[in-house]
Amino acid sequence: MQNLIKTVVFLLAASLVAGCSYFGVYKRDIPQGNLITQEMVSQLHPGMSREQVAYIMGTPLMEAPFSSDQWDYVFYLDEAYGDTVEKRLTLTFDNDQLVDIDKSGDMESNIELNQDGGPGPAVEGAGEGTAVPQVGPSGV
Repeated sequence: MQNLIKTVVFLLAASLVAGCSYFGVYKRDIPQGNLITQEMVSQLHPGMSREQVAYIMGTPLMEAPFSSDQWDYVFYLDEAYGDTVEKRLTLTFDNDQLVDIDKSGDMESNIELNQDGGPGPAVEGAGEGTAVPQVGPSGV
């Protein structure tokens, strides 16, 4: 009987120690802000209207507080087991026409966001065949 108690106590202690010595913690990539791709940026050009820009890029993350002539798109990705990726796109308008495009960060690098990799409901519109709409300079 004492051998059985010792065995149970030993197995219980071993399982607790094994549970506490887990080698890693599950991490997820944490994207924040507006996704900015080279494909989207290459469609922008001076002379576009605000509506055309919003159709391509979406609504801006920030607008200048004292003037609505500057839109800022910021993207930040904290990779779970890697580096961080930061991209910033500042668009300046004059008379509702795009006049300046200021880029910072690596716009050429493609970022794959895995939408189906975790628990919870699927993200709406994150299926195959989802593409960035093409917009011409004449209208939306």
